[in-house]
Amino acid sequence: MAHTIDPRRTALLTIDLQNDFLHPDGAYGRAGQTAEAITALPARIKPVADALRAKGGTYISAQFTLVPGPNDEPLIAPHLKELRPFLGKGDFAPGKFGHGLVDALAPADYTIEKVAYSALYQTRLEYILRALDIDTLIIGGIVTNGGVASTVRDAHLRNLHTILLSDGCAAFKQEVHDATLLSLASVCPNMTCAEMLESLT
Repeated sequence: MAHTIDPRRTALLTIDLQNDFLHPDGAYGRAGQTAEAITALPARIKPVADALRAKGGTYISAQFTLVPGPNDEPLIAPHLKELRPFLGKGDFAPGKFGHGLVDALAPADYTIEKVAYSALYQTRLEYILRALDIDTLIIGGIVTNGGVASTVRDAHLRNLHTILLSDGCAAFKQEVHDATLLSLASVCPNMTCAEMLESLT
């Protein structure tokens, strides 16, 4: 039996659509780490967020966070520091410009800080979902093979119905994005943003 979406029990969850990832003045922009597929996401996702909210749904933004310590030195996992040696003080720090949701999507109804790939790992997301009686997540964001895939799998383990926006997420390499969509097809259905928008309107 197909799952019927009740917009009032549905949340759009975006992963890591932050200035430090997408804005030219953010940490990744300054380091020249960008991809056209990633920068196109906010404009594509915004109509879905608007349509869902118009039907009584919720928009939640999960934002990657580097916890600042003494002298603002961030806690960075060794593997991340090796992958992204340009990350430093002030990057992805709560309250800073780079940590914020991109203007095209701001403000979200709820914002959660996340310190790892999954938006469900050691965050308050489950509390928010239970408090709002949400049983369905529409998921988009970056990167498909990282935070998006980890969140989709964690949501599946918690018996949340998940729908992945196939063109509402992206990776730095198209072939990695495509392979991840293929692997996640056994976990959740994929819909384009246009298809989701049509189903909501």
